[in-house]
Amino acid sequence: MADQRDFDEFLDKFRRHRELMHEELHKVIIGQDAVIEQILAAIFTGGHCLLVGVPGLAKTLLVSTIARILDVQFKRIQFTPDLMPSDITGTTVLDETESGKREFRFVNGPVFTNILLADEINRTPPKTQAALLQAMQEHEVTIGQTTYPLPDPFFVIATQNPIEQEGTYPLPEAQLDRFMFNIKVDYPTFEEEEKILTTANTTDKPEIRKVLSAKAIQFLQRQVNQIEASPLTVNYVARLVRATRPADPASPKFIKELVDWGAGPRAGMFLIAGGKAMAAMDARPSVSINDIRKVAVPVLRHRLSTNFQTQAEGLKTEDIIQRLIAEIPEPAVPKYVKG
Repeated sequence: MADQRDFDEFLDKFRRHRELMHEELHKVIIGQDAVIEQILAAIFTGGHCLLVGVPGLAKTLLVSTIARILDVQFKRIQFTPDLMPSDITGTTVLDETESGKREFRFVNGPVFTNILLADEINRTPPKTQAALLQAMQEHEVTIGQTTYPLPDPFFVIATQNPIEQEGTYPLPEAQLDRFMFNIKVDYPTFEEEEKILTTANTTDKPEIRKVLSAKAIQFLQRQVNQIEASPLTVNYVARLVRATRPADPASPKFIKELVDWGAGPRAGMFLIAGGKAMAAMDARPSVSINDIRKVAVPVLRHRLSTNFQTQAEGLKTEDIIQRLIAEIPEPAVPKYVKG
């Protein structure tokens, strides 16, 4: 009973932390509530985010402001066509000691941080993009025969311009699959844009308070992981993910017609993790089906490969996911049978 009271107290504190972070972020960022919520959900579950939007929507400002309210180390890499993998991971240099002896020394790259902003990640070739694969999955970097652990916590928050723009390289599927969320950053509303234009010419810079330390984030991640996902919720997630695969006998007809390949098991793990974060931010001890539906689009958006038929019908990946959510029914709760 005491453990339950402690957990309820944690959920209440967690909700207050979330509200405080929103308050601090909105001193700088106007609107984008859904984007902020999804980024925080990824941070609280140890996931990585990909922010997709045209230039000028304050994606970089949003990430740097998040780093300011968290008492953690933050580094930014501007991805360019001439960026090399060693510019990310680090390199080995030859030093000469005072005794005249020469020895190799590894110099850490910017990936050795808590929050890494990979700015315009799709403006560099796939060879350099791949330098982040091991870091994002195993939280370590291997140089030569030596493996170096990365700081804990470690998050990659990448920004990406629409791939239709000039000078961009599509991210490989293996790279995309390591991002928990693909978050669409859209244009502000009319009222938000008016407010942005009004505040843009002021010289007063808001003071941002730090809310969480690295140790506090690690503690919150462990507690969020204790949020319960019932067997019925897991069953729903499994059916939803499997329904995205056109070769699966249970997938709907429109999936077989519009999708070349669907999501893998990692999508299901991220759906449950994202659902736990949404429940925790709402101070609830268990994941609901609505939590899963809330994170379905950002989790599945980059894990479905659509075909030409989708484009011919004027559909987007988000349309297919929303249709799939409407198609897959909630699991039926077993009826109690009196013995």
